[in-house]
Amino acid sequence: MPITSGVDRLVVQGRDFYIKRDDLIDPLLSGNKYRKLYSLIDTPATRYRRLISYGGTQSNAMLSIAALCRQKGWLFDYTAKTVPAHLKASPSGNLRMALELGMQLHEVAPAAYQAAIEKLRSQSDPAMLLVPQGGADPMARFGIDMLAREIDAWRRSRRISSLYIVTPSGTGTTAYYLACALPELMVLTTPVVGDRGYLSAQMERLGAMPRNLRILESGRKHNFARPYPEFLDMWRELKEAGIEFDLIYGAAMWHVLLEQIDRIDGTILYVHSGGLSGNATMLERYRHKGFI
Repeated sequence: MPITSGVDRLVVQGRDFYIKRDDLIDPLLSGNKYRKLYSLIDTPATRYRRLISYGGTQSNAMLSIAALCRQKGWLFDYTAKTVPAHLKASPSGNLRMALELGMQLHEVAPAAYQAAIEKLRSQSDPAMLLVPQGGADPMARFGIDMLAREIDAWRRSRRISSLYIVTPSGTGTTAYYLACALPELMVLTTPVVGDRGYLSAQMERLGAMPRNLRILESGRKHNFARPYPEFLDMWRELKEAGIEFDLIYGAAMWHVLLEQIDRIDGTILYVHSGGLSGNATMLERYRHKGFI
């Protein structure tokens, strides 16, 4: 049986927001990763023997796939660029937890990384499945369609006519499929990994851009996963208001959302994408930078 999530009210800067609590589904397999991986959660354990993926060494998707593979009894191989010596000597955060769950880490030099990914994509073993970085794959649609149905049922129960759905984007998979599933509603997102051009290109790999999907951008350029005082302030403000979000995607999305809030006329439902397990390592980076 699929797990559904509730909706909480949050007051930020004197305005009401509603939060779809996908972060509470599971401590490791939560948020948008639960939705993206749901078709695999629902897959018989005998279907695959091994999952393979690639990306950053503190990736939320990496940890979620490791947790899923532990549940299913599948092997999990993960390819990443060369790990810094200090992290290899003393793994922390999502990397530590994923290794403890049985993930096999394969390091490649940055110059050889793209070739290694192409080699993974060329595998043809039917008992092995490649999960693209961040879960950016059409298989994610099934679980995101479930999320869309939950959102629409909640909207109808509240008799909300004008609803804006907000979710941050790495590859944009969640925002894209939500917009496709709910064409009468507006979906707002912001590019966290790259800029608008990068995000649009990622989404266009999935299909034509939905007309009800709006990309918001901040007035200041932010590099992915870099500590910024305004993101830390945003994270603290949200936590004091009653809900913790992640310091990378959540803080960035809320920052740009509140910058442009006066342009949004309607009820806002923020889909909490989880990722809280990565906050410990991000807070360490903020301390190292002297922001804490």
